[in-house]
Amino acid sequence: MTGDSGIRGTHGTRGGADGTGAAGGGAVSGGGGAVRAPGARKRAGAVAVGAGLLLAVAPPAAVGAGEERGRAAADECVSSTGPYQRELEGYLRRPVDGVQSPEDCAAIRAFQTSEAITPADGYANLVTYRTMTAVDARGNPNAERMCPDRSYSVTCVDLDRQILWTQTDGEVVFDPVPIRTGRDDEETRPGWHAIYWRDIDHVSTEYNDAPMPYAQFFDGGQALHGRPDDLFDGGGSAGCVNLRLSDARDLWDLLDVDDAIFVWGTKPGTAD
Repeated sequence: MTGDSGIRGTHGTRGGADGTGAAGGGAVSGGGGAVRAPGARKRAGAVAVGAGLLLAVAPPAAVGAGEERGRAAADECVSSTGPYQRELEGYLRRPVDGVQSPEDCAAIRAFQTSEAITPADGYANLVTYRTMTAVDARGNPNAERMCPDRSYSVTCVDLDRQILWTQTDGEVVFDPVPIRTGRDDEETRPGWHAIYWRDIDHVSTEYNDAPMPYAQFFDGGQALHGRPDDLFDGGGSAGCVNLRLSDARDLWDLLDVDDAIFVWGTKPGTAD
């Protein structure tokens, strides 16, 4: 999160230690269905030709086709155990032992590919975990009723799970996306807020002219805004709610001045 002269508070995109470990972030349910690895070549049957007769011989049935495809795909995935291994294993309905296997790697890689995460290498890193948390919440992000239902638009900022969504009268109108909020001692302020100023090409005057595209200020110097660089590079902002650039652009198109924002919870690693 970055800052701007004339605006109360400070904010920046510089981050410290994330403060999250293998169990970082909010609790994640075990949904999300198993992800099958990409297919491999089918075993070809032998073909016997004799006296004008073509005879196709079926492949042996000792190994199932699905198992064979999984082995072939897993053979090519060699990433090591990641810091969010157990969380990804549980979500993808793999055996949860916290140790990477070729099959785990292939399943994680398939999830990364489906969500356009790069590199899609099967490594259970922070960006994959945060994306998984947002995807897992898509069905019913407000299941615990932490974000108040109102007849008007409310953008819900869940610090525990590090996700954001927008709802109107209880209906989700902007699906959950991963975010990065304020680091320890510079936490994003909880409670009700309202957007009071927007600047599509904002540049910070406090933090070395750092770009803050699609900035929507809601409390002093704290704002929703895009982060052109890696969203998860560093442990947190100085209070702003950072989003991927594409998500910030979509949220800009949805919201306007006076729209409500509700923030609650505690970012992992910032508890006193």
